[in-house]
Amino acid sequence: MRIFESLSFKNLVRRPGRTAAQVVLAVFLSFCVFGGTLVIQSLQAGLSSLEQRLGADIMVVPGQAASQSDLENIVLQGNTGYFYMDQGIVEKIKAREGVERVSTQLFLASASAGCCSVSVQIIGFDPETDFTVMPWIKKSYGKELKDMDIVVGNDLNAFVGDTLTFYGRECHVAAKLERTGTSLDTAVYTNMSTIKHLIEGSLEKKLNDFTDLDVDHVVSCVLVDVQDGYSVEEVAGDMNVHLRRVEAVQTKNMISGISQSLKGISDIAGILIGIIWILSLGIMIVAYLMIARERIKEFAVLRVMGASRRKLSFFVLTEGFMISFLGSVLGIALGFCVVFPFSNLIESELSLPFLIPGVSKILLLVVMAFVVSVLTGSLTSAIAARHISRLDTGTILREGNG
Repeated sequence: MRIFESLSFKNLVRRPGRTAAQVVLAVFLSFCVFGGTLVIQSLQAGLSSLEQRLGADIMVVPGQAASQSDLENIVLQGNTGYFYMDQGIVEKIKAREGVERVSTQLFLASASAGCCSVSVQIIGFDPETDFTVMPWIKKSYGKELKDMDIVVGNDLNAFVGDTLTFYGRECHVAAKLERTGTSLDTAVYTNMSTIKHLIEGSLEKKLNDFTDLDVDHVVSCVLVDVQDGYSVEEVAGDMNVHLRRVEAVQTKNMISGISQSLKGISDIAGILIGIIWILSLGIMIVAYLMIARERIKEFAVLRVMGASRRKLSFFVLTEGFMISFLGSVLGIALGFCVVFPFSNLIESELSLPFLIPGVSKILLLVVMAFVVSVLTGSLTSAIAARHISRLDTGTILREGNG
């Protein structure tokens, strides 16, 4: 290619140390822009995924569970746990004004003892009334869940066709769900018949805290969808006033803390990216000007040999473009190598849902980071080129001869 035969390319190769230092600056800038933006968008995608998975406007749970934050620990933090209330509450909830539809769930935490293959949160749901789990499951499994069939979260080390044992009862993995970037990726889902069978197993082995439990007359959680035209806050308040020993929790309130944390992190990351860009721009300008001064005689000789000021400027701009192009590619590649393999660690350390965006959004980020980095490099080289174009060749050569 002509570009590799050009004087600009040969000069970069001839000075590897200087070239490497400039490339490192470009890599750092590109990595921060791409990696930082990717992390922010992954956190935002994770929060959006959590909102979709929760689905319901209101979750009604035993009053004790809500006061002890057990529900948030299970849903938001991925902790294992379970609690129960009388199933009769379902009809009372249906009778409240503003309720569109309801669906029940049963929770069970598997033990770490030999009776269970793995310690996980097990969530039983009613396929006939469910409006939160089934739409998600249908993306991976379009059939009806049979008794003793389970669907596992994406982060669990289990695959379709495997057999998992819970409290001595064997369950068959029918499907593996798409990743959501939330704590739900470590849970197990099944129908009501199966989870009641598993709860009975936990009672038989005396590994359930609720020793006098009647599995046919309890639920853990009632999911409520509010009718259009009604305020979720008012419907939840009405339930809390008229229904005893339960707590109606607005799902938006459950994730408000996550939203605030995410906003804080996004704001800080955005400010840091801006500061890094300004610092990188300043450092690169200083570096390019210092290099230009170092090469003053070289440019003067080229002018004597017939190179125009415009040609010299083009020469410097070409070098800057090559360096920023290479640095951008390497910085983006470094971003991929850091964010993708360590996404679970990032999620764990930040305690926030983390879901890497789809291919189209990633490609858009790549283009954005590349353009920003290349334009920054080109801008700094343009400033150096303008400085060079003002040099007086005769004066430089006379000073050198003197």
